[in-house]
Amino acid sequence: MRDRFVNVSGDPQARLAALGAGTFAHVNGPLAEHLQRTGQLLREWGNRDALCLAGLYHAVYGTAGIRGALVGLDVRRTIAAWIGNEAEQIAYVYGACDRDRFHPRIGTAAQECFVDRFAQTEYAIAEPLLRDFCELTVANELELARQNTAFLRKHADLRELFDRMQQLVSAACAAAWRQQPWGQSNKSTYCSDPEVLTQ
Repeated sequence: MRDRFVNVSGDPQARLAALGAGTFAHVNGPLAEHLQRTGQLLREWGNRDALCLAGLYHAVYGTAGIRGALVGLDVRRTIAAWIGNEAEQIAYVYGACDRDRFHPRIGTAAQECFVDRFAQTEYAIAEPLLRDFCELTVANELELARQNTAFLRKHADLRELFDRMQQLVSAACAAAWRQQPWGQSNKSTYCSDPEVLTQ
């Protein structure tokens, strides 16, 4: 694991490649391509560098929607040194989110209590970090939907989740997801089975 950190270029995308993102299978091809497009989408919406870098690295520790990870949590300090503490914290929270338990809380008073699947605990999440989490969540799912119409049809329930996030995301973000033909929501919890995103 640590051998991959030796003599790696300072370019964030080159570092992702060194971690194996280019060969890690994802919904629409290599994970690296999805990460790059997600980070770019956040940048197009006018987000600050820290959030855009978090978008680029949002699956580095794995997520509740994919099987596997590029690195373990034991190298968080290295990732923070690469992309900055703020970006790493956002990426960690995104990967750590227990979607089945936390997503339904968004838009309610309970959204202030985050559910961490890595630590298997719950704790308060500050509003700025919650806003970053929601912006990144929309960017991630919207990027997948734009590349895959089957994903768009299968996860029409995302519209209901995004509706609850609308007060927590930027105007550009909200406008972008509203342009997608999500269809009718079945109001089910999104992606409770990791196999869904690794088929």
